[in-house]
Amino acid sequence: MIQSLRFRMMALFCAVVSILLAASYLAFYGLLRREADSQLDRQLFEMARPVVADLVTDSTEQDVNQLDLPGAYFELLEASGRVLQSSKNLRGQTLDLGALKPDPAKPLFGTARSPQHSRLRAALLPFQRQGQLLALAVAMPDQQAHEVLEDFRHIALWFFPLSLLVTAAVSAWYVGRSLEPVTELTCRAARTTARLAEPGSSGLWDPLEVPHAHDELGRLAQTFNQLFARLEVVLRQLRQFVTDAAHELRTPLSVLEGETELLLAQPRTPEEYQRALRVMEDEVKKLIRIVEGLFTLSMADAGQLRLNAEPLYLNEVLEEACALVSSRARAKDIAIDRQLGQDIPYVGDEAFLRQLFLIFLDNAIKYSPSRSRVSVRLDCSAGCARIRFEDQGVGIPAEHLPRIFERFYRAAPCGSGEADGGGLGLAIAQAIVTAMRGSVQCESAPGRGSTFTVTLPLEPSPLPVLPARSEACV
Repeated sequence: MIQSLRFRMMALFCAVVSILLAASYLAFYGLLRREADSQLDRQLFEMARPVVADLVTDSTEQDVNQLDLPGAYFELLEASGRVLQSSKNLRGQTLDLGALKPDPAKPLFGTARSPQHSRLRAALLPFQRQGQLLALAVAMPDQQAHEVLEDFRHIALWFFPLSLLVTAAVSAWYVGRSLEPVTELTCRAARTTARLAEPGSSGLWDPLEVPHAHDELGRLAQTFNQLFARLEVVLRQLRQFVTDAAHELRTPLSVLEGETELLLAQPRTPEEYQRALRVMEDEVKKLIRIVEGLFTLSMADAGQLRLNAEPLYLNEVLEEACALVSSRARAKDIAIDRQLGQDIPYVGDEAFLRQLFLIFLDNAIKYSPSRSRVSVRLDCSAGCARIRFEDQGVGIPAEHLPRIFERFYRAAPCGSGEADGGGLGLAIAQAIVTAMRGSVQCESAPGRGSTFTVTLPLEPSPLPVLPARSEACV
């Protein structure tokens, strides 16, 4: 039968405490008994010393036979154990000393018996008298000490189970209180798991209160708060991403389906076939761009976006990107002002760099009015290259700026019916910059245009630094 963690911890705690209590009681009992015997032995020794002194100085006196002390019994023994004299209160009987035998080297202490008392504490003190080894046996009842030990045993027998009950109650309370965060964590995790199956659910995780943030359970609760908060963000982004991706893919697929059905409905002229094929070609290109963008982002999310490390000049890649968009710029009568400064050597992936620059240039041209200017600037400072793309477009509202790098996020710029970012462009740009260990920032205001700044860390390059250049093209 599987018991709960609380029960197992309480049982373990009680078992350990019971062992410690039993060991403590036994140790106390042994010390108490030893001390009681020591006290009796000292009392017997002090009682026997003057008698031994009299026996040594006067060998003819029958001192022991005349002794009649209440609760004290004396015997004078030969080395063989034969009794020479005994106190009056023995009434002619002898002490049963058991294993105690006279030892000329040291006094002996042990247990004895008499007809009047079933249990006595006895001492055997050896001495020499006229060259003969004798011993004085002194015994007295140990009833009082025995009663003290008996009382201690009774108290221990009562207090031991009472201590276990108190220990069980305290441990159950303490363990239960200590495991409350874990219990609450389990309940909330179960509720979160149930909410995951609910469509459109939000607020999946209610943060746990952390009263003791520095102990193990407090750190565990904080970690789960962070984990589930991050999980909630990821799930929300995933749902939004799937919804937006489906929306983006549905439009070109619908166009392709419509054109295909139109062509198959009845015979068409060659010109009509060519027009339909051009439309289908455009939509297929859109699908390819979306799929390639999704593939790039999935590789970046998995940490598998492989970048080639090849020496190049950032100026040349920027010039090539500007040349590729120059036709679209001329179609809108937009001037591209390039202020590239000195040629900056860089080690990186030329294809991804070109794609990165084209994303910002395409957006700048797309959202800039006719007869405006797009500025591209390149400079180097503090071991980093900074590329600025500045346009004179309609700008982005402040409330949309924190989310423009999200996938498929659309923020309608002020005064424009188009969507800023268009879907995956800025998300891909940020993924590329992050893979290059750089950063990207956006500054924008409605009616004043937008400025995107890409910062890339520079590494040692085998290429020489070339003179500066500055030019503009339309």
